[in-house]
Amino acid sequence: MTKTFNFNLENTYSELPEIFYQKLTPNPVAAPQLVFYNEELGKALGLNNEQMQHEDAVAVYAGNALPPNAIPLAQSYAGHQFGHFTMLGDGRAMLLGEQVTPDFKRFDIQLKGAGRTAYSRGGDGRAALGPMIREYIVSEAMHELKIPTTRGLAVVTTGEGIQRETRLPGAILTRVAASHIRVGTFEFAAHFGEIEELVQLADYTMERHDPEVKQADNPYLAFLRNVVERQAGLIAKWQLVGFIHGVMNTDNMTISGETIDYGPCAFMDAYHQEAVFSSIDLNGRYAYRNQPSIAAWNLARFAETLLPLLGKSKEEALEYAQDAISEFGPLYQKYWLQGMRQKLGIFGEREGDEALIEELLTLMQHYHADYTNTFLALTYDKEEDFPLGRMDEFINWKIKWQERLESQEETKDASIKLMHEHNPALIPRNQWVEEAIEAAVEEEDYNVAEKLIHVLKSPYAHTDVQKEFAKRDYDTGTSFQTFCGT
Repeated sequence: MTKTFNFNLENTYSELPEIFYQKLTPNPVAAPQLVFYNEELGKALGLNNEQMQHEDAVAVYAGNALPPNAIPLAQSYAGHQFGHFTMLGDGRAMLLGEQVTPDFKRFDIQLKGAGRTAYSRGGDGRAALGPMIREYIVSEAMHELKIPTTRGLAVVTTGEGIQRETRLPGAILTRVAASHIRVGTFEFAAHFGEIEELVQLADYTMERHDPEVKQADNPYLAFLRNVVERQAGLIAKWQLVGFIHGVMNTDNMTISGETIDYGPCAFMDAYHQEAVFSSIDLNGRYAYRNQPSIAAWNLARFAETLLPLLGKSKEEALEYAQDAISEFGPLYQKYWLQGMRQKLGIFGEREGDEALIEELLTLMQHYHADYTNTFLALTYDKEEDFPLGRMDEFINWKIKWQERLESQEETKDASIKLMHEHNPALIPRNQWVEEAIEAAVEEEDYNVAEKLIHVLKSPYAHTDVQKEFAKRDYDTGTSFQTFCGT
């Protein structure tokens, strides 16, 4: 037992049937060292930030000690990985419990890279430092971009090496999530559990994320529709900032609507609909343009798990499920169009808006224009500084765009303000993230990552520091690759 650190853990997930988890004995590590601690998140969780950086807390992040009331467990789930169904589960993660904050919100506290579990499938259950730093940096950037996401509370090195293609320093990430319940959790229940266990999982998840649906005429259908809407909004936000998840398997889609598992993720530099960075996505299944359709496919798998609960007959349940899934496309399109209008300073809705947006994106792809910087150039009225801005096709497009802005009641200043609020000053460029990882792994220099995390805060503030940082060199090519890290 260690100090309290203001942990206020409960363990409602452990009250589900034992089929949904394996209770664990933590796997201690040799010499843990704290390398990152998220004070902003710690404060939001109601934790004492000074105590949370003490050596006793570091022992908790490493799995060498447990906080009061922790019931360590690995969660069971299945999933469609690149379209193929398989049994999975937390092969290197350990849920400590649920932190209940001073304002009565509930968040999972999980250790990622904590050692072998029943679901490790021959793996060592450990994580390398590089991928844990990537997840810590990118998830914080996503939070600052106002995109729902899991977050990192801390990263510790373990003092132990792990073997991948080469020997690498080990690390553990303390991950915080509204919950780690996934589409794959429901697939597991539907394939390997009894109907009573599926009902218990659904009721628990509804109580945790959608308690209001209990009052609906068909609570499970209302629950499904809520999940569909959350995911439509999430994927639209990904597309609007050029984020590519890289491995949108069903076990990587949360019921809460948070982005999870930053393995081979990346942000686009040059705009291209077919952009793929993941080394394991050989056929482009999870390419940038495919993310909305893959999300709909994943949600269809979720709906299938709920069929026994949706209707009085199979036919009725299937009709309800199909209707709910059919809502994803229009919802996604609504959120995406709304976001693109905001990025272009457009108020209201007009018939030609989508065509105007698509024309710009087509030009950007043809001329390999940087996605983020093109919208910034329009925001700052500096498009002539970029090659695209000097092309005749773009000049003709700009005339139409200006006519659209001039036809609305809102002022030019209002449009510029709208654009500032929805076009980030900078994103975590792939090369910058790699530089931060390399400095940490090769030289034990964490200052590069700390500086990057700092400059990525409040990206819509457009500070002078951010503008200066954004001028740094980065690779706009398509040769960059990301790796899963398992």
